[in-house]
Amino acid sequence: MYARDVMTATVFVVDPNATVAHARNLMVRHHISRLPVMEDGKLAGIITKKDIAYRMRQAEPAWRRRPLDRIPVGALMTEIPLVVAPDTSVREIARMFVDKNISSVPVVDEGVVRGIVTKTDLMKSALVRALTCPAGDVMEDVATVSRYHSLDHVVGVMRERNDKVLVTDDDGTPAGIITETNLAFYEDEPKISGVVEKDIAIRRRETADGPGGQNLMVIPPVAAEDLMTSPVITVHAETLLPDAIALMERHHVNSLVVMDESTIVGILKRDDIIKEVAK
Repeated sequence: MYARDVMTATVFVVDPNATVAHARNLMVRHHISRLPVMEDGKLAGIITKKDIAYRMRQAEPAWRRRPLDRIPVGALMTEIPLVVAPDTSVREIARMFVDKNISSVPVVDEGVVRGIVTKTDLMKSALVRALTCPAGDVMEDVATVSRYHSLDHVVGVMRERNDKVLVTDDDGTPAGIITETNLAFYEDEPKISGVVEKDIAIRRRETADGPGGQNLMVIPPVAAEDLMTSPVITVHAETLLPDAIALMERHHVNSLVVMDESTIVGILKRDDIIKEVAK
């Protein structure tokens, strides 16, 4: 199979002078995660939800931060993105995704953007359908945060791991998951600007000295629980990949938390499956 066989031919594009708000609206409206940036009819760059997501920080004082939605696309885009020809093989594209840590490539023929190949497109290929090993053979360990961790902490962990994070409850069970999509499309601007805080009561665990009480705790303007997608879809380590992929498709998710009884043992991601194709 080749790029032309799996690519999405309808490509939505944006101008480098357009605002991030415009780019986000296009992504939401068309259910996409990246936009080629065109200038004077030529491919100048690409902007993805990751580019937007990693700018969602609260470390600076609110009065110094420029509202994210007003930033021009050209300030966040990746310039001179990698491209492929229509006859580039699917396996070669999978290797590019793994080696270059990218999630899409425009398909260019004679200087014209003919389409785009994303990880979602690769997941529909025959090479993916041919994988039969159990989820436990390809899963990875998973980064976790508490549901009360701040936005800055969440973004910091995601950038360090270059990955999504699992949000856990006090007892260590999965509470939700945070991906680049959750960050990029988070809409609560007053909380991002740091003008809202909330107090919550957290129950302490019972100890040998008696039952636990309640502590009042100030949660940052945006906490992990505000961003996460819940519930988490789980799978057993012995589940075969075809069944796991079908579960992803049924629930419209790109990852499954792998459990052994009530214990989290890893995460199976779309990226792990693409790595198998790239081998």
